[in-house]
Amino acid sequence: MLYHLFEYLSKHYQIPGSGLFQFLSFRAAMAIICSLLISTIFGKHIINFLRRQQVGETVRDLGLHGQTEKAGTPTMGGIIIILSTLVPVLLFAKLNNIYIIVLLITTVWMGAIGFVDDYIKIFKKDKEGLKGRFKILGQVGLGIIVGATFYFHPEVTIKQDPKADNTAIVSAVATRGNEGEKSTKTTIPFVKNNELDYSKIIAWTGENYRDYAWLVFIPIVIFIVTAVSNGANLTDGIDGLAAGSSAIIVIALGIFAWVSGNIIFSDYLNIMYIPRVGELSVYIAAFAGALVGFLWYNTYPAQVFMGDTGSLTIGGIIAVIAVAVRKELLIPVLCGIFLAENLSVVLQVSYFKYTRKKYGEGRRIFLMSPLHHHYQKKGYHESKIVTRFWIIGIMLAVISIVTLKLR
Repeated sequence: MLYHLFEYLSKHYQIPGSGLFQFLSFRAAMAIICSLLISTIFGKHIINFLRRQQVGETVRDLGLHGQTEKAGTPTMGGIIIILSTLVPVLLFAKLNNIYIIVLLITTVWMGAIGFVDDYIKIFKKDKEGLKGRFKILGQVGLGIIVGATFYFHPEVTIKQDPKADNTAIVSAVATRGNEGEKSTKTTIPFVKNNELDYSKIIAWTGENYRDYAWLVFIPIVIFIVTAVSNGANLTDGIDGLAAGSSAIIVIALGIFAWVSGNIIFSDYLNIMYIPRVGELSVYIAAFAGALVGFLWYNTYPAQVFMGDTGSLTIGGIIAVIAVAVRKELLIPVLCGIFLAENLSVVLQVSYFKYTRKKYGEGRRIFLMSPLHHHYQKKGYHESKIVTRFWIIGIMLAVISIVTLKLR
């Protein structure tokens, strides 16, 4: 809102300083400062409100050290993350930008699913929460909305090989780089000719195969949204792990959005130029600030848990940003922590069922899944586990960023 206000003031009244809001870097900086202030200052009031409403975590006894001490800790703290993200975005972002609109829908949509899940667990005293099929249905619904928007909306475009014509670069900068063409291309990491066109998957169907590329693109988006949101949900098991790991991932995605949305940087790095996607830097800055501010209260010993309200929202946002900047195939590397947590559960359950059927007794690969509980069972303190997972997350983020030139 402030962007549009100061744009009007700058255009009609030439008020000194109003032109600052035209700079993406300034608005991103203001967004992260604002989100940090909201999450740290107002976060305490939200925690106290949740405590007064007796919105406490019900802890199942899994035999983990220090687990019973967490019973009654306020949950649904994802509200802090959501509010601390939405307020700065509404203030500093271009609200008519299609990528910002999609992310606002994603935040509210996934936040609502997580909120309902937490509400059922806490107030209906149902430990299972929202039935799994309804969660999946909500995630699939969001995937359809996001996939259809990115495929059909005329402002979701890319610009091919901007460096081929220096005049084109100058022209694009002068017009804020809004040219482009519709495409289902994405980026393949670690490959020299690192572009994949999803429409080529169905090229065997005939000459008009591009008209049906949505049959491939939308299901892929649905899978990514579902997988990443569930991965973030599983990672939220010990104090600070999900929020800290997600902050690292989001900052890396912010770098991708910044360079992909700038025709000069994309030309220099020889990467795909995506008009209008640079505006995501404002959203990402606000989101990163909200996650870091939430860590103020969520690091060990946690004063609040994010609950599914936060974890499902975080995963959904990360997935949509990755698709928007056309780095979704990099998710297994960048979101390696989420992937490891997901795989540990899948492997544990699959192996247990297989051995029970074959030997009559279920056996386990890990002492407990998800993976972070395995290390707790081995006697590691959760602060050490979280810190080491963060270090691994930073290494994976650096590797992901290096793929901009490592092919």
